[in-house]
Amino acid sequence: MKEHYSYPLDLSWTTDEMSTVVSFFNQVEKFYEDRVQKADFLDSYRAFKTVVPSKMQEKQLGREFESASGYSLYRAVQEVTKSERASVQFSK
Repeated sequence: MKEHYSYPLDLSWTTDEMSTVVSFFNQVEKFYEDRVQKADFLDSYRAFKTVVPSKMQEKQLGREFESASGYSLYRAVQEVTKSERASVQFSK
């Protein structure tokens, strides 16, 4: 994990939209660093998708986020979604 990095944000988003996207990035970080509640993570992802409905833009943001942080947005979503557990963490 890189200590200091900035989140990939679209400057055309409103403050609320930016907050929604940052909250989801925080959930992804928490998945890798600690553990997340599956319901909270998926709620955050659904909110993120209201701001970023395009799969192409989601992939672009995911690449930028992974390049900056080392954390894969795609992998986090896949692992949390398929998990049967209420709380999920990254398994190396």
